[in-house]
Amino acid sequence: MKTPALIWFKDIKFEDVTVVGGKGANLGEMYNLGIPVPNGFVVTAKTYFDFIEKNNLKPQIKNILDSANVDHPDELLSASKKIKTLIKKAPIPDPVAIEIMTAYKKLGSFGGLKDLPVAVRSSATAEDSIDASFAGQQETFLNVIGETNVLNRVRDCWASLFTPRSIFYRVKKNFDHFKVGVAVPVQKMVQSEISGIMFTVNPVSNAKNEIVIETIWGLGEYIVQGITTPDQHIINKSTWEIQYKNSTPQDRQLVKSENETHEAEVPKYKQNKFKIDNETAIKIAKIGQKLHNHYGKAQDIEFAIEKGKLYIVQTRPITTLNSATNQKSFEISGTPILQGEAASPGFASGPIILINSPKEINRVVPGQIMVISMTTPDFVPAMKKVSGIITDKGGQTSHAAIVSRELGVPCVVGTKIATKKLKEGDIVTLDGSSGRIWEGNLIESNPQLNKIPPVDKNLKTATKLYVNLGEPELARDISQKNVDGVGLLRAEFMMANIGTHPKRMISEGRQKEYVETLAKGITEFCKNFNPRPVIYRATDFKTNEYRYLRFGKLYEPEEPNPLLGFRGAIRYINSPEVFQMELEAIKIVRNRFSLKNLWLMIPFCRTPGELFEVKKIVSNTGLFRSPSFKLFMMAEIPSNVILLDKFIDVGIDGISIGSNDLTMLTLGLDRDNSEVAKGFSEMDPSILWSLKRLVTKAKKRGILVSICGQAPSNYPELVEKLVKWGVSSISVSPDAITRTREIISWAEKRKINGK
Repeated sequence: MKTPALIWFKDIKFEDVTVVGGKGANLGEMYNLGIPVPNGFVVTAKTYFDFIEKNNLKPQIKNILDSANVDHPDELLSASKKIKTLIKKAPIPDPVAIEIMTAYKKLGSFGGLKDLPVAVRSSATAEDSIDASFAGQQETFLNVIGETNVLNRVRDCWASLFTPRSIFYRVKKNFDHFKVGVAVPVQKMVQSEISGIMFTVNPVSNAKNEIVIETIWGLGEYIVQGITTPDQHIINKSTWEIQYKNSTPQDRQLVKSENETHEAEVPKYKQNKFKIDNETAIKIAKIGQKLHNHYGKAQDIEFAIEKGKLYIVQTRPITTLNSATNQKSFEISGTPILQGEAASPGFASGPIILINSPKEINRVVPGQIMVISMTTPDFVPAMKKVSGIITDKGGQTSHAAIVSRELGVPCVVGTKIATKKLKEGDIVTLDGSSGRIWEGNLIESNPQLNKIPPVDKNLKTATKLYVNLGEPELARDISQKNVDGVGLLRAEFMMANIGTHPKRMISEGRQKEYVETLAKGITEFCKNFNPRPVIYRATDFKTNEYRYLRFGKLYEPEEPNPLLGFRGAIRYINSPEVFQMELEAIKIVRNRFSLKNLWLMIPFCRTPGELFEVKKIVSNTGLFRSPSFKLFMMAEIPSNVILLDKFIDVGIDGISIGSNDLTMLTLGLDRDNSEVAKGFSEMDPSILWSLKRLVTKAKKRGILVSICGQAPSNYPELVEKLVKWGVSSISVSPDAITRTREIISWAEKRKINGK
């Protein structure tokens, strides 16, 4: 079926992401879900690709990119300018131009307006994916009026696929420049009196029980770009009460102009007022939670209020939560010299460099603290180099905050006066978890920050320290850290990158493509960690997660409770053709590439009978347990704890405890459900009893026992207990490697000394 040049929101579903991009797919999905979304249409990504082809732009763009070093800011800026000029000068084919102009007129006729103001936005076709966010990288144009202006802005959106940040980001994420397209939503403009952004999980603290809402006067560009520091409301999902709010005076706003937009003064009576009241904040939060529940993931949502009516204009998954931590800020003696908003967690010390424009970013060297009024995409190469970032403007949802979290760089935003108060060359320490800034290098001098001794990169422990991973591009860097292997290699990230439901691949005869792609990803881990073991957990997607793959809804049922549904071992038994593709990928890695450090782990195995049936499938594929090929079972269901002896009797080499699911299923609560999430704790006595039983029973039966859930990363005191009980290995997230090795070493010494 031929893809049309444009598609109306009412005809768009989430599965159309390759056609209309993440933003376009979400707008259509929300529109059809009954969320208050302004109407519009999307110029498809294929239209962009056809435009590039018809104007023969690809070879010209490729030549420019091949000759540019993206790590050199001047070369990156020059390449971007040349490519954007090429695109903006190329003509839009007449049939496409006519179709866009006709749709624009039709959109205006719905509201009885001849020249309807519209928002013209960019929607990259790899945008809002599970492992990468293109948020803020492409252009948005507000208050566009008239057919010719709409056409020009659509072409400008196409050109914005080659902004400096977009080029830089794709190179660093290994995206092919010519496989990432851009669709363009054209949407009825909301003349926002109030604009805002909402996170359905606190992006700085990772608190799942909190919704963060930030609001400003006027149109939304000033909050996204960080030009204006917003008001903030934090809502507790369990009680639907405001647990924190803060108002920031605002004297300038972006408002509608004749053709597009201009800056204006905020009326004096509004400058010091809260933008929204508590009742409105809670109303917005409940819509946010509805979207969170619908998509099954934390959401980053943009909204607007016009004449008292709320509109949702965008939603996408939050992609930076893994880089945030739950660390508490240290209580440091001494008065901070400056206070801003916490934006990206962590401490950083270093000399200040004041940056006023993108032309100055070549002055930045590693180890500095960049102080700047606000960041834009042009500053990303410099942001990647520095140890910390401080801004005058912006909130937790500003460009500086989002990109800093993505890069793992500590950041404080919204200080108002940092560029005036701090001098270049001065040394400061910032805490991105609290928003505080002190004079001097407190990381070296403050005893409270020196509780953990200097890192011993060669520290060894009897208890193995493994790492949880899922993204092949991280394998090389993480393999160079002091870890003994990969305790949990998640299949789901690689499957999400393939993007298409495996049964669809089978129906199209593309099994070989699927197997080879999966094998390539697994090989990346095994090659870098060899000879250290890599324990591959077969896919544990739930049905709602499978449904978000392309064509997923054709093959997956809608389950009322996917956590307890068609997942894990039972899927392999009922749909062995999918599981067999994973097993074939394992054979390629082990046999073709001779990487014998690859083991297999079976998740969510409810009964010994299920384990037996899965083992038969594995054996029939030609994979047999041996000293170099160990078979693990995830221990994450109460039946695994109760019947562990019977599971071991079936024949396994080890278990790996999934503390997240085990805690939910033992306590009977869903940690993603705000009504009950506060009861989730791996330190509950019932969970500690189960963990002790699993570790001691496995040790007694002579099999390996690991733990790969989040608990050891969150609770150092649990690490001590696990070591005392005799756990073989502990597998943690990459950010917890160093501190967990230290804690294991300390716990082993206490065990030897009988403490």
